[in-house]
Amino acid sequence: MDLRSYNIADLAPPDIQGYLEEKDIVMVPIASMEQHGPHLPLATDTIQADEITRRAAERAQVLYTPCVWFGYSPQHMYDAGGGTGTITVRSQVLLEVYHDVARSLIHHGFNRLVFVNNHGSNVKIIDPLLRRIRYETGAFVTLSKLYAERYLGLISDVMENPPEETPGWHSSELETAQVLAHDEQLVRMDRAVNQQVKKPDWFPDSFIKLDGAPEVEFQGYQYFLFPTDHADFTPSGVIGNPFRATAEKGETTYELYAEHLAAALEEFQKVPVEVHTREWRDRA
Repeated sequence: MDLRSYNIADLAPPDIQGYLEEKDIVMVPIASMEQHGPHLPLATDTIQADEITRRAAERAQVLYTPCVWFGYSPQHMYDAGGGTGTITVRSQVLLEVYHDVARSLIHHGFNRLVFVNNHGSNVKIIDPLLRRIRYETGAFVTLSKLYAERYLGLISDVMENPPEETPGWHSSELETAQVLAHDEQLVRMDRAVNQQVKKPDWFPDSFIKLDGAPEVEFQGYQYFLFPTDHADFTPSGVIGNPFRATAEKGETTYELYAEHLAAALEEFQKVPVEVHTREWRDRA
């Protein structure tokens, strides 16, 4: 394979055809376009998804699509007319977009699809889509979640914020570091705030919520979920302390995530796959 890029947008049909003679796997990065506080760009999640996918693609020599930059972000809209800039897509519409991207790729000859997600709320809606693709076509399909909220995983030794300063949360240490590693000019640390969240005012007094996860604590346990908006618990949009972020940390975490994803891609290619429905006739 003599490819100048692993992004299919940079390639022509003969390049795709040559690749498919050797491999049948492709990645689809998905993210969001949403507020990330006063110091980070709306494209933060998209930047991260692009960086991780590109780096993994180069390691594993696997193709990927351009990022689906819009996502499921209703909780990030804030007040009407407030100008926060978030673009959210209704769940049923977004799932159809993901479905159509997948069916297009399978139609062309790809048998294995890896959605590389970098926006937590996309996970809330995507299980029906993954199952639909599998049941309709027989293709191998999976989703990666290479980010850190409550679970730091691979990057726990890189982050310095203590748990109460939520290193992996929205616009905190990790996200700020990864945008710095991508392009320092996009980060306005002069606007950054250390935002410790508050419990939503409308919660019962006995319920506790101190981060952006849907789970809420009651009597020491987390058995309840509430559809909270970010404005309910963080006026700035930030969850945590971004001031320990550095470009070096961002670069290190990108490399750790990309290496992990690349290793997984190698394993995915060993799985037996039999696509029973490739042609996508219902495409208009």
